[in-house]
Amino acid sequence: MGRKFFVGGNWKCNGTSDEVNKIVSTLNAGELPSGDVVEVVVSPPFVFLPLVKSSLRPEIHVAAQNCWVKKGGAFTGEVSAEMLVNLGIPWVIIGHSERRNLFNESNEFVGDKVAYALSQGLKVIACVGETLEQRESGSTMTVVAAQTKAIADKISTWNDVVLAYEPVWAIGTGKVASPAQAQEVHTELRKWLQTNIGPEVASTTRIIYGGSVTGASCKELAAQPDVDGFLVGGASLKPEFIDIIKAAQVKK
Repeated sequence: MGRKFFVGGNWKCNGTSDEVNKIVSTLNAGELPSGDVVEVVVSPPFVFLPLVKSSLRPEIHVAAQNCWVKKGGAFTGEVSAEMLVNLGIPWVIIGHSERRNLFNESNEFVGDKVAYALSQGLKVIACVGETLEQRESGSTMTVVAAQTKAIADKISTWNDVVLAYEPVWAIGTGKVASPAQAQEVHTELRKWLQTNIGPEVASTTRIIYGGSVTGASCKELAAQPDVDGFLVGGASLKPEFIDIIKAAQVKK
């Protein structure tokens, strides 16, 4: 299959200059698996993107946490895909549940954002996931399929997309989807891609898991055949992020 393990660190709205420098120092000093085993991307707040990009070891790439849905202009407070490209930022996270829930970003809006970011040459970590209420009502796959379809309807290639399954009930709550729960949804997502896009996209697209991933839970999750990596929240601000990156070696 040959899907390279992918670990993203989403720093969210956290950090001061001093704290960011400490995190970067930890990553720079860390013993990481080689680049042919794992791809690592960290996503600081917008204001720290240039600092992190200039000081972080080159094999770790940098992502923005969001970008605007079209070309820049009179959109106060937004950051455009063109600006990220201009700064040499290769990746962007789009459709995180916090954006969907707190800022009311619809499936269609997320699909438009993914398509525009790709059109400008960015690579995209596209997030999908269900709430606790949706899981308990048995509609997990209906929800994540609709979220994925809204993206698929707007894009023509998946080469630069990593799909992140993040059950909303597991984000920042300390609850982690069991390895079996994660594998089940990842399998169904891959089946959806196979049926609706095609077998090549299904076999090559990386589907990563996010939701309270820690150094303690990462190895068992990484061992699941359809879990191709992680999008890590709080733990990406701590030294244990190195341990999570090393979980890629489980796939060897």
